[in-house]
Amino acid sequence: MGIRSKPVKIIHDCDPGHDDAVAILMAAVHPAIDLQAVTVVAGNQTLEKTVRNALNICSASGRFSDIPVAAGMSRPMVREQVVAGDIHGESGLDGPVFDEPDVGLDPRHAVDLIIDLLLDSDDPITIVPTGPLTNIGMAIRKEPDIVEKIERIVLMGGAYQHGNVTPSAEFNIYADPEAAHVVFTCGRPIVMMGLDVTRKALATPAMIARVRSLGNPQAILFAEMMEFFAKSQKEVFGWESPPLHDPTCMAWLIDPECFTTRLMRVEVELRGALTYGRTSCDVFGLEQQAGPGRELYEGGGPLARPSGPNAHVAVDVDFDRFWSVVYDSFAFYG
Repeated sequence: MGIRSKPVKIIHDCDPGHDDAVAILMAAVHPAIDLQAVTVVAGNQTLEKTVRNALNICSASGRFSDIPVAAGMSRPMVREQVVAGDIHGESGLDGPVFDEPDVGLDPRHAVDLIIDLLLDSDDPITIVPTGPLTNIGMAIRKEPDIVEKIERIVLMGGAYQHGNVTPSAEFNIYADPEAAHVVFTCGRPIVMMGLDVTRKALATPAMIARVRSLGNPQAILFAEMMEFFAKSQKEVFGWESPPLHDPTCMAWLIDPECFTTRLMRVEVELRGALTYGRTSCDVFGLEQQAGPGRELYEGGGPLARPSGPNAHVAVDVDFDRFWSVVYDSFAFYG
Protein backbone atom coordinates (compact mmCIF):
# COMPACT_ATOMS: atom_id res chain seq x y z
CA MET A 1 0.00 0.00 0.00
CA GLY A 2 2.73 2.47 0.98
CA ILE A 3 2.08 6.17 1.61
CA ARG A 4 -1.62 6.99 1.49
CA SER A 5 -2.63 8.81 -1.70
CA LYS A 6 -5.81 10.29 -0.16
CA PRO A 7 -5.51 12.32 3.06
CA VAL A 8 -7.17 10.75 6.08
CA LYS A 9 -9.33 13.13 8.10
CA ILE A 10 -8.43 12.98 11.81
CA ILE A 11 -9.01 14.50 15.24
CA HIS A 12 -5.85 14.25 17.35
CA ASP A 13 -6.61 13.93 21.06
CA CYS A 14 -3.47 14.31 23.16
CA ASP A 15 -1.73 15.25 26.43
CA PRO A 16 1.59 16.84 25.35
CA GLY A 17 4.17 15.34 26.34
CA HIS A 18 7.32 15.14 24.20
CA ASP A 19 6.11 12.28 22.00
CA ASP A 20 2.63 13.84 21.62
CA ALA A 21 4.38 17.02 20.49
CA VAL A 22 6.19 15.15 17.72
CA ALA A 23 2.89 13.55 16.68
CA ILE A 24 1.23 17.00 16.46
CA LEU A 25 4.06 18.33 14.31
CA MET A 26 3.79 15.35 11.97
CA ALA A 27 -0.01 15.56 11.66
CA ALA A 28 0.04 19.30 11.02
CA VAL A 29 2.25 19.11 7.96
CA HIS A 30 2.10 15.69 6.27
CA PRO A 31 -0.12 15.69 3.14
CA ALA A 32 -1.43 12.20 3.97
CA ILE A 33 -3.21 13.64 7.04
CA ASP A 34 -6.09 16.12 7.06
CA LEU A 35 -5.99 17.42 10.65
CA GLN A 36 -9.42 18.67 11.74
CA ALA A 37 -8.65 19.55 15.37
CA VAL A 38 -6.35 19.01 18.31
CA THR A 39 -8.15 18.24 21.56
CA VAL A 40 -6.30 18.17 24.85
CA VAL A 41 -6.72 16.01 27.95
CA ALA A 42 -4.94 15.78 31.29
CA GLY A 43 -2.42 12.95 31.39
CA ASN A 44 1.31 13.48 31.14
CA GLN A 45 0.64 16.52 33.29
CA THR A 46 -2.36 18.47 34.57
CA LEU A 47 -4.75 19.93 32.01
CA GLU A 48 -3.46 23.46 32.53
CA LYS A 49 0.03 22.30 31.58
CA THR A 50 -0.93 19.99 28.70
CA VAL A 51 -3.06 22.76 27.17
CA ARG A 52 -0.16 25.21 27.41
CA ASN A 53 2.15 22.65 25.81
CA ALA A 54 -0.31 21.98 22.99
CA LEU A 55 -0.64 25.70 22.23
CA ASN A 56 3.16 26.06 22.22
CA ILE A 57 3.62 23.17 19.79
CA CYS A 58 0.75 24.19 17.53
CA SER A 59 2.20 27.71 17.39
CA ALA A 60 5.67 26.35 16.63
CA SER A 61 4.27 24.39 13.69
CA GLY A 62 2.98 27.53 11.99
CA ARG A 63 0.09 25.48 10.56
CA PHE A 64 -2.81 26.24 12.91
CA SER A 65 -4.42 29.36 11.45
CA ASP A 66 -7.68 27.46 10.86
CA ILE A 67 -7.35 24.27 12.95
CA PRO A 68 -9.16 24.45 16.31
CA VAL A 69 -7.46 23.51 19.57
CA ALA A 70 -9.70 22.77 22.56
CA ALA A 71 -9.20 21.95 26.24
CA GLY A 72 -10.98 18.90 27.56
CA MET A 73 -11.25 16.73 30.64
CA SER A 74 -9.09 17.66 33.61
CA ARG A 75 -9.75 14.43 35.54
CA PRO A 76 -10.32 10.75 34.75
CA MET A 77 -13.87 9.43 34.58
CA VAL A 78 -13.63 7.44 37.84
CA ARG A 79 -10.17 6.97 39.29
CA GLU A 80 -7.87 9.46 41.00
CA GLN A 81 -5.56 11.45 38.77
CA VAL A 82 -2.03 10.36 37.89
CA VAL A 83 0.59 12.27 35.89
CA ALA A 84 3.99 11.40 34.40
CA GLY A 85 6.25 14.12 35.76
CA ASP A 86 9.19 11.73 36.05
CA ILE A 87 9.20 11.28 32.26
CA HIS A 88 8.07 14.64 30.88
CA GLY A 89 9.20 17.01 33.62
CA GLU A 90 7.42 19.59 35.73
CA SER A 91 5.95 21.42 32.74
CA GLY A 92 5.05 18.22 30.91
CA LEU A 93 7.34 19.34 28.08
CA ASP A 94 10.63 20.21 29.72
CA GLY A 95 13.65 21.00 27.57
CA PRO A 96 12.88 23.50 24.80
CA VAL A 97 12.08 27.16 25.41
CA PHE A 98 9.01 28.52 23.61
CA ASP A 99 7.92 31.98 22.60
CA GLU A 100 4.48 33.14 23.72
CA PRO A 101 1.98 31.05 21.72
CA ASP A 102 0.05 32.76 18.94
CA VAL A 103 -2.59 30.02 18.78
CA GLY A 104 -5.61 30.39 21.05
CA LEU A 105 -8.19 27.96 22.40
CA ASP A 106 -11.52 27.21 20.78
CA PRO A 107 -14.27 28.28 23.21
CA ARG A 108 -15.86 24.84 23.14
CA HIS A 109 -14.99 22.05 25.56
CA ALA A 110 -12.98 19.40 23.74
CA VAL A 111 -15.71 16.80 24.28
CA ASP A 112 -18.23 19.09 22.57
CA LEU A 113 -15.81 19.93 19.77
CA ILE A 114 -15.29 16.23 19.07
CA ILE A 115 -19.05 15.69 19.00
CA ASP A 116 -19.66 18.72 16.76
CA LEU A 117 -16.98 17.77 14.25
CA LEU A 118 -18.18 14.19 13.97
CA LEU A 119 -21.89 15.01 13.66
CA ASP A 120 -21.28 17.85 11.19
CA SER A 121 -18.89 15.93 8.93
CA ASP A 122 -20.13 14.45 5.66
CA ASP A 123 -17.38 11.84 5.87
CA PRO A 124 -16.32 9.63 8.77
CA ILE A 125 -13.39 10.91 10.82
CA THR A 126 -10.56 8.90 12.36
CA ILE A 127 -9.93 9.57 16.04
CA VAL A 128 -6.26 9.50 17.09
CA PRO A 129 -5.85 9.49 20.88
CA THR A 130 -2.26 9.60 22.14
CA GLY A 131 -3.08 10.24 25.79
CA PRO A 132 -5.61 8.95 28.33
CA LEU A 133 -8.94 8.22 26.66
CA THR A 134 -11.09 10.44 28.88
CA ASN A 135 -12.20 12.91 26.20
CA ILE A 136 -13.12 10.13 23.78
CA GLY A 137 -14.92 8.03 26.38
CA MET A 138 -16.89 11.05 27.59
CA ALA A 139 -17.84 12.08 24.04
CA ILE A 140 -19.16 8.58 23.31
CA ARG A 141 -21.13 8.53 26.57
CA LYS A 142 -22.51 12.05 26.06
CA GLU A 143 -23.55 11.57 22.43
CA PRO A 144 -23.67 7.91 21.34
CA ASP A 145 -24.69 8.95 17.80
CA ILE A 146 -21.09 9.95 17.08
CA VAL A 147 -19.95 6.32 17.08
CA GLU A 148 -21.23 5.63 13.58
CA LYS A 149 -19.34 8.70 12.32
CA ILE A 150 -15.99 7.39 13.58
CA GLU A 151 -14.01 5.78 10.74
CA ARG A 152 -11.62 4.10 13.17
CA ILE A 153 -9.69 4.81 16.36
CA VAL A 154 -5.89 4.70 16.10
CA LEU A 155 -4.57 4.94 19.64
CA MET A 156 -1.30 4.82 21.51
CA GLY A 157 -1.85 2.82 24.65
CA GLY A 158 -1.73 -0.55 26.31
CA ALA A 159 0.59 -3.53 25.97
CA TYR A 160 0.19 -7.24 25.53
CA GLN A 161 3.37 -7.85 27.50
CA HIS A 162 4.81 -5.46 30.12
CA GLY A 163 3.52 -2.12 31.39
CA ASN A 164 5.46 1.05 32.09
CA VAL A 165 3.62 2.48 35.09
CA THR A 166 2.89 -0.85 36.80
CA PRO A 167 4.19 -4.28 35.77
CA SER A 168 0.83 -4.84 34.08
CA ALA A 169 -0.35 -1.47 32.80
CA GLU A 170 0.71 1.18 30.30
CA PHE A 171 0.31 4.80 31.39
CA ASN A 172 -2.39 6.04 28.99
CA ILE A 173 -4.74 3.17 29.85
CA TYR A 174 -3.86 3.18 33.56
CA ALA A 175 -4.58 6.92 33.76
CA ASP A 176 -8.25 6.25 32.87
CA PRO A 177 -9.12 2.55 32.51
CA GLU A 178 -12.85 3.20 32.60
CA ALA A 179 -12.63 5.55 29.61
CA ALA A 180 -10.46 2.98 27.82
CA HIS A 181 -13.14 0.35 28.45
CA VAL A 182 -15.72 2.62 26.77
CA VAL A 183 -13.47 3.04 23.75
CA PHE A 184 -12.53 -0.62 23.34
CA THR A 185 -16.19 -1.67 23.57
CA CYS A 186 -17.64 1.04 21.29
CA GLY A 187 -17.74 -1.24 18.25
CA ARG A 188 -15.59 0.80 15.89
CA PRO A 189 -12.37 -0.51 14.29
CA ILE A 190 -9.37 0.05 16.55
CA VAL A 191 -5.65 0.07 15.82
CA MET A 192 -3.63 -0.22 19.04
CA MET A 193 -0.06 1.01 19.14
CA GLY A 194 1.08 -0.47 22.45
CA LEU A 195 4.40 -0.55 24.25
CA ASP A 196 5.32 -3.82 22.55
CA VAL A 197 5.86 -1.97 19.28
CA THR A 198 6.62 1.57 20.48
CA ARG A 199 9.59 0.30 22.48
CA LYS A 200 11.09 -0.74 19.15
CA ALA A 201 10.57 2.73 17.60
CA LEU A 202 13.63 4.19 19.29
CA ALA A 203 14.85 7.74 18.85
CA THR A 204 18.50 6.79 18.50
CA PRO A 205 21.20 9.49 18.42
CA ALA A 206 21.63 8.82 14.70
CA MET A 207 17.93 9.30 13.98
CA ILE A 208 17.74 12.48 16.07
CA ALA A 209 20.77 13.87 14.24
CA ARG A 210 19.22 12.95 10.88
CA VAL A 211 16.08 14.96 11.58
CA ARG A 212 18.06 17.84 13.09
CA SER A 213 20.13 18.03 9.89
CA LEU A 214 17.06 19.33 8.06
CA GLY A 215 17.78 22.61 9.82
CA ASN A 216 14.25 24.00 9.88
CA PRO A 217 12.87 25.31 13.22
CA GLN A 218 10.54 22.35 13.67
CA ALA A 219 13.34 19.82 13.10
CA ILE A 220 15.54 21.62 15.61
CA LEU A 221 12.64 21.67 18.09
CA PHE A 222 12.26 17.92 17.57
CA ALA A 223 15.91 17.37 18.46
CA GLU A 224 15.70 19.59 21.55
CA MET A 225 12.65 17.69 22.80
CA MET A 226 14.31 14.33 22.19
CA GLU A 227 17.41 15.35 24.12
CA PHE A 228 15.36 15.89 27.30
CA PHE A 229 13.21 12.82 26.60
CA ALA A 230 16.29 10.64 26.18
CA LYS A 231 17.70 11.86 29.48
CA SER A 232 14.51 11.15 31.48
CA GLN A 233 13.96 7.75 29.87
CA LYS A 234 17.51 6.73 30.74
CA GLU A 235 17.08 7.89 34.35
CA VAL A 236 13.79 6.02 34.82
CA PHE A 237 14.20 2.92 32.63
CA GLY A 238 17.93 2.79 31.91
CA TRP A 239 17.46 2.98 28.13
CA GLU A 240 20.09 4.58 25.93
CA SER A 241 17.46 5.72 23.37
CA PRO A 242 13.89 6.77 24.17
CA PRO A 243 10.86 5.07 22.60
CA LEU A 244 8.97 7.43 20.31
CA HIS A 245 5.51 6.20 21.39
CA ASP A 246 2.85 8.56 20.04
CA PRO A 247 4.24 9.27 16.55
CA THR A 248 3.67 5.60 15.72
CA CYS A 249 -0.02 6.45 15.35
CA MET A 250 0.72 9.13 12.76
CA ALA A 251 3.20 6.86 11.00
CA TRP A 252 0.55 4.13 10.72
CA LEU A 253 -1.91 6.63 9.26
CA ILE A 254 0.67 7.84 6.74
CA ASP A 255 2.14 4.44 5.83
CA PRO A 256 0.47 1.40 7.43
CA GLU A 257 3.19 -0.87 6.03
CA CYS A 258 5.56 0.50 8.68
CA PHE A 259 3.90 -1.92 11.09
CA THR A 260 2.85 -5.53 11.50
CA THR A 261 -0.47 -5.89 13.30
CA ARG A 262 -2.49 -8.85 14.57
CA LEU A 263 -6.24 -8.96 15.10
CA MET A 264 -7.00 -9.70 18.77
CA ARG A 265 -9.63 -9.35 21.45
CA VAL A 266 -8.55 -6.57 23.82
CA GLU A 267 -10.23 -6.15 27.21
CA VAL A 268 -9.37 -3.48 29.79
CA GLU A 269 -8.98 -4.77 33.36
CA LEU A 270 -11.01 -2.63 35.77
CA ARG A 271 -10.99 -4.63 39.02
CA GLY A 272 -7.70 -6.48 39.41
CA ALA A 273 -5.65 -5.35 42.41
CA LEU A 274 -2.40 -6.03 40.55
CA THR A 275 -3.66 -5.59 36.99
CA TYR A 276 -5.87 -2.46 37.08
CA GLY A 277 -5.55 -0.74 33.72
CA ARG A 278 -4.00 -3.68 31.92
CA THR A 279 -5.00 -4.33 28.32
CA SER A 280 -5.64 -8.08 28.28
CA CYS A 281 -4.83 -9.01 24.69
CA ASP A 282 -5.92 -12.46 23.55
CA VAL A 283 -2.89 -13.10 21.36
CA PHE A 284 -3.75 -16.78 20.75
CA GLY A 285 -7.55 -16.54 20.64
CA LEU A 286 -7.86 -18.54 23.84
CA GLU A 287 -11.11 -16.98 25.04
CA GLN A 288 -12.80 -17.90 21.78
CA GLN A 289 -11.87 -21.49 22.49
CA ALA A 290 -13.58 -21.52 25.89
CA GLY A 291 -15.70 -24.62 26.31
CA PRO A 292 -16.17 -27.59 28.65
CA GLY A 293 -13.37 -27.47 31.16
CA ARG A 294 -12.19 -24.05 29.90
CA GLU A 295 -15.10 -21.82 30.87
CA LEU A 296 -14.45 -18.29 32.06
CA TYR A 297 -15.67 -17.78 35.62
CA GLU A 298 -16.31 -14.92 37.98
CA GLY A 299 -17.91 -15.20 41.39
CA GLY A 300 -18.72 -18.87 40.89
CA GLY A 301 -20.66 -18.44 37.65
CA PRO A 302 -19.65 -18.68 33.99
CA LEU A 303 -19.05 -15.46 32.09
CA ALA A 304 -20.41 -14.80 28.63
CA ARG A 305 -17.84 -15.39 25.94
CA PRO A 306 -16.24 -12.30 24.40
CA SER A 307 -17.75 -11.27 21.09
CA GLY A 308 -14.56 -11.70 19.10
CA PRO A 309 -11.53 -9.68 18.05
CA ASN A 310 -11.93 -5.91 18.38
CA ALA A 311 -8.49 -4.41 17.66
CA HIS A 312 -5.56 -4.63 15.30
CA VAL A 313 -2.66 -4.70 17.75
CA ALA A 314 0.76 -3.64 16.47
CA VAL A 315 3.40 -6.28 17.16
CA ASP A 316 6.37 -5.10 15.09
CA VAL A 317 7.75 -2.05 13.29
CA ASP A 318 9.96 -1.62 10.25
CA PHE A 319 12.47 0.67 11.97
CA ASP A 320 13.96 2.25 8.85
CA ARG A 321 10.59 2.74 7.18
CA PHE A 322 9.14 4.32 10.33
CA TRP A 323 12.01 6.78 10.60
CA SER A 324 11.72 7.64 6.92
CA VAL A 325 8.11 8.71 7.62
CA VAL A 326 9.22 10.82 10.60
CA TYR A 327 12.07 12.38 8.62
CA ASP A 328 9.89 13.11 5.61
CA SER A 329 7.25 14.72 7.83
CA PHE A 330 9.77 17.25 9.18
CA ALA A 331 11.18 17.77 5.70
CA PHE A 332 7.78 19.12 4.63
CA TYR A 333 8.45 22.14 6.86
CA GLY A 334 11.07 23.19 4.30
